[in-house]
Amino acid sequence: MTPDRRDSDGPPPDVTPLLLAWGNGDKAAGERLLPAIYAELHRQASRAMRREPDEHTLQATALVHEAYLRLVDQRRAEWHNRAQFFGVAAQVMRRILVDHARAQHATKRGGAMQQITLGDATQTAASHGDDSALDVLALHDALDRLAAMDPEQARLVELRYFGGMNIEETAEALGVSPATVKREWAVARAWLRREMTTS
Repeated sequence: MTPDRRDSDGPPPDVTPLLLAWGNGDKAAGERLLPAIYAELHRQASRAMRREPDEHTLQATALVHEAYLRLVDQRRAEWHNRAQFFGVAAQVMRRILVDHARAQHATKRGGAMQQITLGDATQTAASHGDDSALDVLALHDALDRLAAMDPEQARLVELRYFGGMNIEETAEALGVSPATVKREWAVARAWLRREMTTS
């Protein structure tokens, strides 16, 4: 299964009608959905994986396939639109990366944990000398603590980090302005850095 390249100048495919039809039991819509969403899922996965260590054993294509299988298995999900679907995809990718990190950690029996960075999702970790390396499981736990205080901020980080979404995509998924996303992203990153260096 190979992702289709989408014209970067063209709009993203409108998957909302397919999602609604598929949610109402139209199997043909489900079959047409995969080509429509695969390229976008692969792009998000590739961006998320760029922030993982080079020696990470999970590849973007494998992350997409696992995420898609989990998404299509959610028969009770009520899909409303494209933004909601890709937001749920970000949650699924987070779970997969966390599960993978736990399995790797268990295999290493307490060995070195996978390192990640909280650098801006549009830049490489190397360009953020002020961002300390963080453990993916520690980030997951810190995000859970952030969600208890500010669920929307935690959701924003999940979309940006685990879903690989840019500012505009995150704004669409959350139904807020890009300026709000930029502001909240900066606040959340600062909180997570403090939380993870003191815990």
